[in-house]
Amino acid sequence: MPQSLKQMQKDCTDARAAIQRARDHHYAIGAFNLDNQETLIAVTKAAAAKNAPVMVEISHGEVEMLGLNNVRDMVNNYKAEFNVEMYINLDHSPSVEAAKAGIDAGFEFIHIDISQANHDATEDEIIASTKQVVEYAKKTGALVESEPHYFGGGSNRFTKAFDYEEIKKTFSTPEGAQHFVQATGIDTFAAAIGNLHGSYPVPKRLDLRLLESIRQAIDCNISLHGGSGTPGHYFEDAVKIGVSKININSDMRIAYRNTLEKVLKENKTEFAVIKLMDEVIDAVQEVVESKIDCFNSAGKAKPA
Repeated sequence: MPQSLKQMQKDCTDARAAIQRARDHHYAIGAFNLDNQETLIAVTKAAAAKNAPVMVEISHGEVEMLGLNNVRDMVNNYKAEFNVEMYINLDHSPSVEAAKAGIDAGFEFIHIDISQANHDATEDEIIASTKQVVEYAKKTGALVESEPHYFGGGSNRFTKAFDYEEIKKTFSTPEGAQHFVQATGIDTFAAAIGNLHGSYPVPKRLDLRLLESIRQAIDCNISLHGGSGTPGHYFEDAVKIGVSKININSDMRIAYRNTLEKVLKENKTEFAVIKLMDEVIDAVQEVVESKIDCFNSAGKAKPA
């Protein structure tokens, strides 16, 4: 059911207060990707168990499968049932039109990523499109996130190790971040400091000194994409420096698939798959809870 503009504005006001609390008290709100209802249940149960604020997020593929309004309704239902503080982020929205649709659906956080659809998009093109979304978001007060260039990797498990020296060539710079934030008016800057989408056979390394320089150069929120496969101590340090949003996807998908394959193998005569999902949900929930601990957000949910 579509929300009223008044309700959207209230939700976005609450979201702004939530991200400000994260900055003030040095923790990050986890942004966890949804594939289906089971992953939403896992995130919700983790938020309740840890008393933590969370974001759930969907990218363009999930939007096409699930629908913006359906996700909004499901999140509202589980928020009420479990009494948790939970917001929705539209992740890697590939166009201005898609981002506007997320705003119209009442999503509190909007990530506009023009380079996702066009890896060769120029910074001027990205700035122009981002400014349009920032202006449109004033309708509800949604927080807008963006970055000035394509962010590599993908939401999958990769068998080949990445070349760290090549990844370093795409790192954010304090000067570039400052220019982009001032030119667009975004609420959240997606920093590239060694974080990379996907899971790899080698652990990721975050350049925390670079993160400190970026934090000093800009006033807005900082997010880290590609959090899967990152040793937890990096997150513990990153939130102390000033990161207030961290995205997790592949770690959840790996736990989901591995556990589903296990229970299917153990229950070859059971065709009511719903009866097999409790263990799968528990496995994803365990991943989410472990990230919440690393992000220092346990116990930080807004009192009801």
